[in-house]
Amino acid sequence: MSEAERTQFYRRGSLLFSAQEEQRIAEAIVAAERSTSGEIIAVIAAESDSYLYAPFLWASIIALLVPWPLIVLTWLPVQWIFLAQLLVFLVLLLVFLPQRVRLSLVPQSVKHMRAHRRAVEQFLVQNLHTTSGRTGVLIFVSVAERYAEVLADTGIDNKVVPGTWNAIVNTLTQNIAEGQAANGFVEAITAAGEQLAQHFPPGTSDPNELPNHLIVLD
Repeated sequence: MSEAERTQFYRRGSLLFSAQEEQRIAEAIVAAERSTSGEIIAVIAAESDSYLYAPFLWASIIALLVPWPLIVLTWLPVQWIFLAQLLVFLVLLLVFLPQRVRLSLVPQSVKHMRAHRRAVEQFLVQNLHTTSGRTGVLIFVSVAERYAEVLADTGIDNKVVPGTWNAIVNTLTQNIAEGQAANGFVEAITAAGEQLAQHFPPGTSDPNELPNHLIVLD
């Protein structure tokens, strides 16, 4: 991978793809939908929330604790204690603001909740809930939260074996962990397409209702 491609791939610290990789993913969607009347959307988000509240929250909590040892153990004037408290707050805020540190301050359960909410939003924004037969499938990845999910509408979800979508997610996340994110998306799209083809084969008229390219959210 050239330096230019590497810069594009890691733009803004997110898991983005080169033009060639995005084309592979788009072709995988087209190929999968050729065998089914269902619809597949692939979305990748750099993050599902800014979590800007976290640095302020933790800096405030720690700063609130600062006066107590100073009051008990020293004879510093109140104004000096207040100044120390303010200084601690500002320093910690600057330390906690970078994204990597900011994310570490947020519980994993909260990050997954926010990422799941973003996935549901995308399911609605991309109009997957409006497909004929309720056959829409969303493959969603949120990079900052290290979260992946497959959301399927009721038409297809009611027909697949329980655990099918989780198995697709597990393969996708394993590929991402191995640095093969594009392959992970292609395999996930292919697997979702096989499920759709099994239960919803192409009909006499199958309008292509939704986009066939990878949707990238900053």
